[in-house]
Amino acid sequence: MRTKIIATIGPASRSREVLSRLITAGVRIFRLNFSHGSASMFVDLVRLLRELEAECGSPVTILQDLSGPKIRIGEIPDGAISVGKGDRVLLGPKAPAGAVLPFIPFTNQPVLNGLEAGDRLVLSDGGLQFRVLGTAPEGCFELEADNSGIITSRKGLALPGKSVRLPALTEKDRKDLADGLELGVDAVALSFVQTPEDIRDAKEIIAASGRKHIPVIAKLERQNAVDRLDDILAEADVIMVARGDLGVECPLPALPAMQKRIIRACNRAAKPVIVATQMLLSMVNSPSPTRAETTDVANAVLDGADCVMLSEETAMGNFPVETVEFMKEIAAKAEELHFETQRLAEPADEKGTADFLAYAACLLAEKTGARGIVSHSMTGASARLISSRRPRQMVWALTPDQAVLRALNFSWGIVPQDIPVDIPGHVARAERFVDTAPDFEKGDNVVITAGQPKAGRKPRGTNMVKIYRK
Repeated sequence: MRTKIIATIGPASRSREVLSRLITAGVRIFRLNFSHGSASMFVDLVRLLRELEAECGSPVTILQDLSGPKIRIGEIPDGAISVGKGDRVLLGPKAPAGAVLPFIPFTNQPVLNGLEAGDRLVLSDGGLQFRVLGTAPEGCFELEADNSGIITSRKGLALPGKSVRLPALTEKDRKDLADGLELGVDAVALSFVQTPEDIRDAKEIIAASGRKHIPVIAKLERQNAVDRLDDILAEADVIMVARGDLGVECPLPALPAMQKRIIRACNRAAKPVIVATQMLLSMVNSPSPTRAETTDVANAVLDGADCVMLSEETAMGNFPVETVEFMKEIAAKAEELHFETQRLAEPADEKGTADFLAYAACLLAEKTGARGIVSHSMTGASARLISSRRPRQMVWALTPDQAVLRALNFSWGIVPQDIPVDIPGHVARAERFVDTAPDFEKGDNVVITAGQPKAGRKPRGTNMVKIYRK
């Protein structure tokens, strides 16, 4: 399967048995949600994943998902507030003396400072919507409900269409990231990214830890992040279309087109892109998905997603393995359609030498009916460029760097492969891999890309494409 599946680990999937079955079903990226814990809670889980990685013989990527500055209300004094359309409530840090309206505690002062009459305010992932009427005593605001519902403690709050500048890395996130790197995570996802500076902050922490090749994933959950997509793409290693909070921030009818535009931009930039949230949500309680869900997953693949992500489905669902198996089958059928309808596209004229080498490798593979493409790459950059062209052939990415191997799990169609460095030549290593790998039969054509430096010089990136016959 070319499209990669990310599975979130939770109570339904923490056991050795279920994790082993998820790996057998095709999962190579496991998400640890730090919104619901700290590094100390994941120590045994990381150890178990490394044991299973050794048993399966394939790189397993551990993704740390930081909680970010999620804006939440406080604890409701009576546990819950029931509101009807047109009802009025107070929102603020302290209930005014003698107040008769229901009170919602909220102490995020930067958000309160930016509220104005007429602003829209959304609670409970879009379930409840309010309009700000004006100010009230004790720094509160009076709100009017646009629909009916129940408000419970600690629910998320959003301000659609309004920019609230909060750094993506909270103090908790900074500690969690440092602890996660020490624990051995392979990638980190930043929640509520708004600017390229958010990504640079995370990369500085990673650099200070001494870890290399740790991808930083920018989760697009706010409209102002989408508005700065090109700038964020230049800094991020991977993009996630996080449709949960993004669907609250943006009008729902606009979300499908927004997803397609984000994926298209990522494909052009050769950056892996993940589509997440409610992909097979019904399978939390059902052994099969809805027809709409199967179409959603297929469309994400056809749009060009490198990865599709499962959250509640594998974290707390009753059918975590069956969900992955369904997703794998849906993606495979979508990939078949992709090859029926899409043709290998030449890079734009402004692209560089590396892009045209990747295109040449894919073109050679297509025209010669090659069994596969083998890319020797120390950083994985060449393999990712080949992946971005979406060749019919699988791409075996050879590298001796374990961090690079695990980072390559995010890219479509790539099979990361550890390669020994007992012989110096990159081409020689690639040819030996073809000669010894059971994936290739005698007489198969295989396209090889590698960096072949002049004698006595260090490699400076991929500079060679050749056809090799086993």
